[in-house]
Amino acid sequence: MVTVTEAPSPNHDARPDGTPVDMLVLHYTGMRTGQDAIDRLRDPAAKVSCHYVVEEDGRILRLVSEDRRAAHAGVSHWRGHTGLNARSIGIEVVNPGHEWGYRDFPALQMAAVCDLCLDILARHPIPARNVVGHSDIAPDRKQDPGELFDWEGLARNGVGLWPDGEPAPPPEAATLPLLEAIGYRTDLPLPVLVTAFQRHWLPPRAVGVADAATRARIAAVAALCG
Repeated sequence: MVTVTEAPSPNHDARPDGTPVDMLVLHYTGMRTGQDAIDRLRDPAAKVSCHYVVEEDGRILRLVSEDRRAAHAGVSHWRGHTGLNARSIGIEVVNPGHEWGYRDFPALQMAAVCDLCLDILARHPIPARNVVGHSDIAPDRKQDPGELFDWEGLARNGVGLWPDGEPAPPPEAATLPLLEAIGYRTDLPLPVLVTAFQRHWLPPRAVGVADAATRARIAAVAALCG
């Protein structure tokens, strides 16, 4: 049973009729403190919000009901869809981010994130390939939740995707089509897309170079997304 504290934000509106909730987007807050982030997400002048905030000690706040559209994704794209606020649930995970002293996510916090995600997935038909980071859906603008986020641990517990093995590296020319098959937009420079992929699925190599190890991992993830 996930324990949630209500902390309502006014920054939400109705989801468009007929649009399914089929995405889960994870962010870091990227502000000096968790309270700074919560205050901003609840400020009507800021016009931003999310559905949930997970604090570093594992406490979970609900800011927006899941049946409402929160303003967390911004200009975004995944698997041919844009404007992803309409079809997603957004979770902000408290962390100062790259600007204010990016640091490891505490184990208690990651456990709470996992429990919350599993709770959400039990209510909505969200495929594993649609559990993504902000940097996946906005690779030219965002870095979060970043290379320290435990995507593999989440996937091992049923949240998202993580490959168990890898094929031989495909040729370099296959890199962009495979990234598109995973879900990334293709109208950005390849190093930008590769960096976003690496932050999620190959964090030790988050430098934007599509080397053999990266191409093999891209192919492995693409195979899971088919």
